Amino acid sequence: MNAAQARTLALALPQASEAPHFDYTSFRIASKIFATMTPGEEFLHVFVDEAQRAPLIDLQPEAYQALHWGAKVVGIKVILAHADEATVDLLLRQSWLRKAPKRLAATLV
Repeated sequence: MNAAQARTLALALPQASEAPHFDYTSFRIASKIFATMTPGEEFLHVFVDEAQRAPLIDLQPEAYQALHWGAKVVGIKVILAHADEATVDLLLRQSWLRKAPKRLAATLV
C-alpha cells in the first residue's frame, strides 16, 4: 500500500476533502478530520476506537500501531508499506462514519 492509494480511498468517501493541517495533510468530512498523513507520506493516522484498533495492533504490529496524543491513544498509526488496502479502506470508513453528519453517514451504511 502507498500514499497515493490511501489518498484515493480517503477521498472516495462522500464529501471527503483534503487540506493542510500543520505539516501534515488531513482528510476531512464537514471540516472534521478523520485521518492525517505525515509529511513523508509513510504513515497514515486514522482516528478509530479501541475496539477497531486493538485487534489489528495485536495481529499485525508491523503494519498497525497505537497512535498516541500525549498519554492518550487516539487512533491507529498505519505503516503504509506494510498495510493492506482492504484494511485501510475499512479503517478510513470507520473513522469517516465517526465524524460525518448523521444524515450523510446514513448514506454510507
